[in-house]
Amino acid sequence: MFTPSNPQTFNPIVWQIVRQIPPGKVSTYGQIASMIPPPDGVDPLRYAHVRARWVGTAMRLSVGTDIPWQRVINSRGFISNLPQPGGRERQRLLLETEGVVFDENERVDFKLFGWEGPPQDWLQAHGLLPPRPLK
Repeated sequence: MFTPSNPQTFNPIVWQIVRQIPPGKVSTYGQIASMIPPPDGVDPLRYAHVRARWVGTAMRLSVGTDIPWQRVINSRGFISNLPQPGGRERQRLLLETEGVVFDENERVDFKLFGWEGPPQDWLQAHGLLPPRPLK
């Protein structure tokens, strides 16, 4: 699989963005990826096809750190399968503790709990792009 040319640079950008998500809000792998410009030397079209997966890899590496990994879910509003102990149940419990509510289909409503992204000045200061809206 096509991987970041420099995960030591890409992953910290992901984690920096995720730290901006406030308690009680969620983002998606794709929304976070949409804020990160293609790395130097990476074809933008190819990057568009893999960037959300790269964010997923960065998020898997963040579990057990101070990064609020639980606030990142998939684009359909569901918790993705996690390889960590407790996995989905742990993530759901952490989100519910923050006030996020799941519907009867175990889905989060982005209209109520979706994050709009960091302020424009923060994005500019970090060389990032405006996030795509959550649906």
